[in-house]
This record gives sequence, structure tokens and C-alpha cells, in this order.
Amino acid sequence: MSKTIKKIAVMTSGGDAPGMNAAIRSVARTCAYYNIECAGIYRGYEGMIEGDFKELTARNVKGIINKGGTILKSARSKEFQTKEGRQKAYDALKAANIDALVVIGGDGTFTGALIFNQEFNFPVMGIPGTIDNDIFGTSHTLGYDTALNTVVEVIDKIRDTASSHNRLFFVEVMGRDVGHIALNVGVGAGAEEILIPEEDLGLDRLLESLRRSKLSGKSSSIVVVAEGDKIGKNVFELKDYVEENMTEYEVRVSVLGHMQRGGSPSCFDRVLASRMGVKAVESLLEGNSNYMVGLLSDKIQLTPLEQAVKGKSKINQELLRVSDIMTT
Repeated sequence: MSKTIKKIAVMTSGGDAPGMNAAIRSVARTCAYYNIECAGIYRGYEGMIEGDFKELTARNVKGIINKGGTILKSARSKEFQTKEGRQKAYDALKAANIDALVVIGGDGTFTGALIFNQEFNFPVMGIPGTIDNDIFGTSHTLGYDTALNTVVEVIDKIRDTASSHNRLFFVEVMGRDVGHIALNVGVGAGAEEILIPEEDLGLDRLLESLRRSKLSGKSSSIVVVAEGDKIGKNVFELKDYVEENMTEYEVRVSVLGHMQRGGSPSCFDRVLASRMGVKAVESLLEGNSNYMVGLLSDKIQLTPLEQAVKGKSKINQELLRVSDIMTT
């Protein structure tokens, strides 16, 4: 274990995700286990520039493992995007005797950490926290499993209404660049069709699929749409198109929005956060830097931060095939 690292800071940045608090707790308690200090940085990179730090101990992180969001808050920082802003952040960390940094967030957070490391050779370790699951180097990001459970529960409720009124519901879920949430909840909730950015179904095929469902005796349907799907300009345009071409359907749209980010983290996310926090601190103490901690083949492993930022997570092709069969 490194003798040069005596104090580690942890921060959250970007969109919040269930499990971030569990990761903060894990970092703080792992630091306590190895008798090193831990500081929490409030409001991400903005707080780092301003020196908004607070001591974290094994005791003052109690009672947060079950809470969604992040106790350290999150904020965007335009100033950190400048060399001058990053210099202020470095000076603030050194003034507080902080020797290494654990950042919890997505690719934007990791890009900032990567540049910061390159400029100041400051030890950094990343923990992926985003419900979109769009980070290369891990099969699961923090918050993804919780978001899936939240969305499936909501779609189950929507189906009750759809069945009662013979309606077609378009349910838009998060996923600007990837369709992990849409694909998984679509299969899990028994959706009649799933629209994701990776697969351009096309308007004609969508209508054909819905007509097949109607002919097979289905009086109501659920179509799960990732927000980044390329078929229409937006989910409301899809609604209008279907209404024009399938007058037998009464069409409704439900945009789930930020409710997908909230809520108490699932057991899976709590355990994953605990494992990732331990690995992040121990990796720094072993002299590693510029890596992201990830879950690969159910093992916690390190991926170079640059690969995590530049790599692209891939949609599960086997699950795509399953969804095609299930929507028959």
C-alpha cells in the first residue's frame, strides 16, 4: 500500500444516480479501514474549485446507503473547462492536503478527471454512476439496475390503463445515445415493440408490427421508446403518425423523465457501489491512477480512464434477438 497517499477526496458529478451515496459511503469507510483521511467535495468540480470540502468519517456516512441522489450534490462547472479553473481546483486540493481523487459520474465527469490528471499528474480513480449504462468497461453502472426496476413498475401500471381502454401507449424512457434501458424494460414489461437508437425500425415496420399485434387479438399495446430513437423527431410525432394511419387505436404518450433517476437504490446497486468503492480506494493505495472501476464478468476490474471515455458500450445482441421473439 502506498505511503504517499494519506488523504483521498470523493465527489459526484453530472446527473445523479441511485447508488452514488452507497459509493460515497464505501469510499469513506474503506479510507477509515486503512487509517487514511477522506474528504467529500460538494457540488462536483465547481466545489473543487471553491474548496468546498467536508471531512467524511466512517460514522458520518451512516444511514445513506439506502438513499437516492447524492449527499455531496452535483453541479455543472464551466470554469473547470478552462485551464485557469483547473489550476484553482488543483491549488484547492493541495491546500487541503488531498493526495488523490475518486470521481463518481459518467463520461463527462471522467473526461474532466482525465484532463486534470494529464495536466497535474494528480492520482484519480473513476466510479461509473449513470442510469443510462452507457460507459465502456463495465456491464453495469451505478443506478442502472434501480432505474430498470423503477421503469418496469411504472409500465406495469400503465398497462392496466391501456388494457382497460383499448389504448396504445408510447412510453419514452431515458437513453439519449443508447437503448439499454428501453431494451431491458421492454423485454421485462412485455412491450409489444421496443424502439432504440441502435436499431432503426422505421415507421413502416412499426405500423406493420402494430397491425400484426392487432390481428393477433391484442386490444392494447405498449411501445417502449428510448429518447434517442431515430424513427421520428420525437415520441409525439410517432403518436401522430400512428393515429393518422391506425384510426382504430386511441394513442397516448407517457414521458417518464427524471422519475427514472430517483428512488432508493436496489440491493444490486448498493452491493455494486460497495464493491466499487473498496476497489477504487485500494487501487489508489496500490499506486494505480487514471482508471475506472467496473464490473466485468461479475468481477470488479480496472479499465483505463481514456478507454472508458472513448469506448462505446454495446447493446446486448442476444437480448435483441429475444425481444424479437417475445414481440411475435
